[in-house]
Amino acid sequence: MRARVIIDPEVCGGRPIVAGTRMRVSDVLDALASSVSIDELLADFPYLVREDITACLAYGARAVDHTVVQAA
Repeated sequence: MRARVIIDPEVCGGRPIVAGTRMRVSDVLDALASSVSIDELLADFPYLVREDITACLAYGARAVDHTVVQAA
């Protein structure tokens, strides 16, 4: 995933993007959440490959994962 999703302070305000593009991870996730299929994304953005989309999903999953601390 690290090779496909990067953070560059010079691109898109430092938001996570698909490497080599200006496509933000959040744009990919928003499209998928809006019922756009992976095949539609690939057709609309020919510079993306399936592995880029999978990496965006993995990045999103890790971004929302957090440790739950319970008081004793």
